[in-house]
Amino acid sequence: MTAGLGVYESLVVIDGAAFAPTRHLARLCRSAAAVGLGAPDLDELREAIETVAREGGWAYGRLRITMTAGSAAGAGDGVTFVTGSEAAVVQQVTAVRVPWVRNERAPLVGVKATSTADNLTAARYAHEQGADEAVLANTRGDLCECTTSNVLVEIGGQVLTPPLSSGCLGGVTRELVLAWADEAGLPVHERALGYDVLDEVSGGRAHLAVSSTTRGVAPVVALDGAPVAPGPITLELRRLVQAQRLENLDP
Repeated sequence: MTAGLGVYESLVVIDGAAFAPTRHLARLCRSAAAVGLGAPDLDELREAIETVAREGGWAYGRLRITMTAGSAAGAGDGVTFVTGSEAAVVQQVTAVRVPWVRNERAPLVGVKATSTADNLTAARYAHEQGADEAVLANTRGDLCECTTSNVLVEIGGQVLTPPLSSGCLGGVTRELVLAWADEAGLPVHERALGYDVLDEVSGGRAHLAVSSTTRGVAPVVALDGAPVAPGPITLELRRLVQAQRLENLDP
């Protein structure tokens, strides 16, 4: 048993190769430093990532790198390991609002920590409502993120995603979406949004989507049990991300 002190990264496997390992390893190092873990051996981890991805033989899969502090912080018995499994290609998701918020001032904001009880509780609530994802506000009442993905809102002819100051995770896919959209001339920007922007989605005046490592960009097709339509820019952005991920495996 560990003391709950650990960090992790999830990578997608495309045709037997891990996508964006450099960006994921950089974030793993930042997370490890934030919780007081030593820096991982990046050469060893790259080799493990390549081996697990190749030997898994998945056309589409998921890898997880886990670093733990061991039985107690400072005990010196920490371990780092890489596991993998096949994953499903996600075309769309459903979502619900939940009665809990993300604390944007918490000490582990932006850290992929293994202590994910808050996320699991919100995700279980969503699943009990028949949804794939839970959409969270922060303590200021702003839109923040989902339990395992960043959130995108298409409104007023542009796609907006909350800034990191909202308390959301700096997702690797989110980061690439912003960069690739800028290069392609798509109107995708960071902007603070009130949680009540979801009322615009429910009313058909806006569209919702999520971005994550295994989902890429996936439109939300139901919110709180009611159908909502994918946005045209969102669908174009999804196609862009799919094409870019095949073109360059380590952007």
